[in-house]
Amino acid sequence: MVCVKETTQNKIEVKKSTFTSFLLPYPLFENYHDTLKQAHPKASHIIWAFRYINEHGQIVEGGSDDGEPKGVAAAPSLNVLRGQELINTALLTVRYFGGTKLV
Repeated sequence: MVCVKETTQNKIEVKKSTFTSFLLPYPLFENYHDTLKQAHPKASHIIWAFRYINEHGQIVEGGSDDGEPKGVAAAPSLNVLRGQELINTALLTVRYFGGTKLV
């Protein structure tokens, strides 16, 4: 398994909606999420997913679609983390709606 050591970001546009994703070490997750909410109050959604190892050596996973249709945002993000074998890592994506539904 691989751990992310620093925060990286990438931005894409799909049908005029913009998505800015942040990949970061899990210990930074809560503060980073709060910071993004304050920095992007007009964002349509800030979805997230994470994976970390707890004190019992178990993998803990979580995610939120933040109002997107159930299963279309957090689950695919979590699958990316799993597929890349990332652990102790969080992925947050800020979406600004461009006027066209993508699903």
